Amino acid sequence: MPTLQATPFVLELKDAKPVGLADLGVPLPADGPEPTRVKKGRLAEAMQPLEDGRIGRRYQNLRAHLLRAVEGGEPAVTLVLAFEVFGDDNAPTGRPSGITLRVRDADGTVLAEGDGGPLFLPWASFWYENRCALKLPLTAFDAACRLEVLAAADTVRPVPAAVAA
Repeated sequence: MPTLQATPFVLELKDAKPVGLADLGVPLPADGPEPTRVKKGRLAEAMQPLEDGRIGRRYQNLRAHLLRAVEGGEPAVTLVLAFEVFGDDNAPTGRPSGITLRVRDADGTVLAEGDGGPLFLPWASFWYENRCALKLPLTAFDAACRLEVLAAADTVRPVPAAVAA
């Protein structure tokens, strides 16, 4: 069986304005002790190769939002990653593998790490929207400057290309 190689992708996190967050449900208090703070990162495309070097899975439009917000009077830091994934001409042999998220500082020190869960990828040769979230310690927000996404290895089976009728 073909195997997808474990592959890291890196998104640089930069300070940003707290706009475009409505679909994430982020609390944006108009006034209060602490405004919502945001760092964003983006990666247009990333490929996960098969063991023979051919592309086996594609990731597009990776959007990271690192958010420091007050909810219910308590500050919290949450990372939200949204992306699209395409299975190319293969399908996982079982439940699709997932991703691991690592938030790093400028020196490369891991500030937080967590499981992004399995991919939502029910069929081959189609794009699917995916999202995951990770809670971080409050102290991680200011130091965070890079998100590493590790796409896990996955055993897949080839799916023949559709034949035009």
